[in-house]
Amino acid sequence: MFAGILIVAGACTDDFEELNSNPNKPTTVDPQYLLPQAIQTSIDNYWGNKTRNERLNFDHAMSWAGYLTRNIYENEGDNYNVQPSVNITNWEVFYTDGLINFQKVIEFSDADSENPNPNFEGVGLGMQAWVCSIITDVWGAVPYNEALSGTAEEPIFSPAYEAQEAVYAGIIEQLKVANEKLNPDGPSIAGDIMFNGDIMMWKKFINSTRFKLLNRQAHIVGSSSAEMQAMLADPATYPMMESNDEIAKLVYGALPTNNPWNDILVQQGRTDWNINSILVEKLQSLNDPRLEVYATPGNLAEGEFSGHPSGLPAAVATNFLGFSATINQDVFAQLNSPAVLMSYAELKFVMAEAALEGDIAGDAQALFEEGITAAFDQYGLMVPDGYIAQLGAVSKENIMTQKWLALFGQGIEAWTELRRTGFPVMPAADPQAQFENDGVLPTRLQYPNTEYSLNGANVESALGLLGGADNMKTPLWWVE
Repeated sequence: MFAGILIVAGACTDDFEELNSNPNKPTTVDPQYLLPQAIQTSIDNYWGNKTRNERLNFDHAMSWAGYLTRNIYENEGDNYNVQPSVNITNWEVFYTDGLINFQKVIEFSDADSENPNPNFEGVGLGMQAWVCSIITDVWGAVPYNEALSGTAEEPIFSPAYEAQEAVYAGIIEQLKVANEKLNPDGPSIAGDIMFNGDIMMWKKFINSTRFKLLNRQAHIVGSSSAEMQAMLADPATYPMMESNDEIAKLVYGALPTNNPWNDILVQQGRTDWNINSILVEKLQSLNDPRLEVYATPGNLAEGEFSGHPSGLPAAVATNFLGFSATINQDVFAQLNSPAVLMSYAELKFVMAEAALEGDIAGDAQALFEEGITAAFDQYGLMVPDGYIAQLGAVSKENIMTQKWLALFGQGIEAWTELRRTGFPVMPAADPQAQFENDGVLPTRLQYPNTEYSLNGANVESALGLLGGADNMKTPLWWVE
């Protein structure tokens, strides 16, 4: 678990402690004022980020996962190019605006604080673990235990990196501790902009996330199966999501806390993105009504949906502006459109995969169908007659393909699962496409240049933990 941050008081001596205390610089802050900022900035960064050349999910992962493509500025993620500002900003926001503020929530509410509140502490631990899971799934080996030690009693300004396996072990344990701290009958919390103080909802999100991460490493870490089984056997201790009413999401509000996609597509009026032909053609082949949920026809007069592939050079890609389908702004780009951290459908697909692999007891086919039903219901749709029958028997490819269809919007998560399993199988690149990275789908992001400047020795050591070069072709630890 993370080493703590200590906020140091400014008093010079015990005798003059009162005289030297600055009332405008408090040594403690009520967690209710830290929690909303920590949640907002972390999820903003995860979902989209409002600034050009800083949007990992919206510009990059959504294209890499086959959801979106660009009709202009194709060198900003669509063709596997990544600007240095993407690496730097996402690293800094996740660590500085996310993890440090969650750490302060923990410190100002733990048993040694002036106002102990285990529910604040549990939320801080759980969200800190969730942010860390994003960080390690994007970069691999990263600073973990020493990451937040810069203001500790014995400060560490150059934190060591740890292998992804060790980071996962720490995160999974941290989520377990968070669940133990959270008590629906315990003290209330304020400033919770995600679940409005509903501690049971926090427990369900945190346990569902832990179950997902255990499944992600189950093919490598043998104990994962027993831990997943134990969670399923004791739902009173380890409650998880039970319906679409319990999706973990941040519902945005009015300006300036609007959904980042609203900011990009509506407030900024950008029209740079179309729906990827991979997604359009897959949904059309299944006669899947979610196509009209995810997309709007580019040519409204014709009312036909079409997409185009990633990697097209500008001279070709611009031909699709006003022609290819675009993001359905009514669903995904309103001021208050939600950013989803984990859906009920995703959990059911995780369980279906675990059952198929023999890691938990359960009917993989039934869990697979429950995942599909939940994915449709999430958008107020019924599964069409014959839809499931056309898919054939449950298989790893079927589970992961349906999971991919359900994860639209969660580009980083979909990119992670594509890298981990190789599913869904993506079609061959368009002959006109011009990809960088030697045409290899990025496997990770490179470490930011700032890390080489400020923490160079530890970055060099991290390369051994990665098992390859610091590039976008080195596979991460959980690849199957």
